[in-house]
Amino acid sequence: MRDERYAKLADVLVNYSVTVQKNDLVEINGSHLAEPLIREVYSEVLKAGGHPYLRLHFPSLAKIYFRTAKQHQLKYVSPITEFATEKVDKVISLWADENTKALTTTDPKKMAVAGGARQKVFARFLEREAAGELKWVGTQFPCNASAQDAEMSLDEYEDFVLRACMVHVKDPIAAWRRVHNKQEKICKILNTKKKIRVVAKGTDLTMNVAGRKWINCDGGANMPDGEIFTGPIEDSVEGKISFSFPACYAGREVHNVTLTFKKGKVVKATAGKGRDFLLATLDTDEGARRVGEFAVGTNYSIQTFTKNTLFDEKIGGTIHMAVGASLPESGGTNMSGVHWDMVNDMRDGGVIYADGKVIYRNGKFAFA
Repeated sequence: MRDERYAKLADVLVNYSVTVQKNDLVEINGSHLAEPLIREVYSEVLKAGGHPYLRLHFPSLAKIYFRTAKQHQLKYVSPITEFATEKVDKVISLWADENTKALTTTDPKKMAVAGGARQKVFARFLEREAAGELKWVGTQFPCNASAQDAEMSLDEYEDFVLRACMVHVKDPIAAWRRVHNKQEKICKILNTKKKIRVVAKGTDLTMNVAGRKWINCDGGANMPDGEIFTGPIEDSVEGKISFSFPACYAGREVHNVTLTFKKGKVVKATAGKGRDFLLATLDTDEGARRVGEFAVGTNYSIQTFTKNTLFDEKIGGTIHMAVGASLPESGGTNMSGVHWDMVNDMRDGGVIYADGKVIYRNGKFAFA
């Protein structure tokens, strides 16, 4: 039976997030598990006058790839992928896994080689997005693997995901426009600031953001959304940050991560679990040890950590920081095949200073 909530979500993705226009070439990529949402998105793209281009994949193939591929295959980037990166106008990614831990025992060095090989294509994707030549949005399709990670039943997780996307309200697009307006006020204030300092348990970190732009994340790239971010000056990050939540990346979990920075570069990295994977990823390339993004989560309808970065980085009352590639629209210039978001809870005593004045305390902006 058709679930009308997925029809509403498809409407948001196609007509709000990426605003498909007549004759747009629209890549729809996702797991076969997301078929109900793929069908709705495919239909909505056609209604909008676009040309849907489907890239279907099977999650179990990733394990086969890393187990079997030789070095020359790990370093290979398909010219078809390069061509698509240059030609598509809109990209809609629908994520669903059979097993989110399938790559836990995979050699991290192999994953780092493959990630490094994709750096050029990833950088070009971000470049086209920043230039307004391409629009992208990604969302999670509720599936058992992610529900288990979140320690919910599938029905509970489905409700959690769809409510976070605001498809339970009468007009979801209008609701996301209200989010845009509220966050735009915060971004305008932060765009006047130069130096940011973050203080929390195990954390005292400073960075220079002068001349960089704070980006309003209002459902145009992630769904659900709810964050504001910028790209710090690449050599300016100094101090230490301890992340209160597990850092999840490429199907792996790393617990109790602490990073120490000097002149913008990670000079020390510790973890209670998964340290080898952390270090291997930081050594992927020259840019992997620098900060590409600093952000504040603003979606207060998301309060539960689910081991899914799409939701966890948006938790109202948290910050997150990504090592690796900058998002060029912020003015950041760091290049890497890595972009790894790590989340820290600020709701119990966390403070953010801007140019020496408190602008954020205990998970909320002072001027919001």
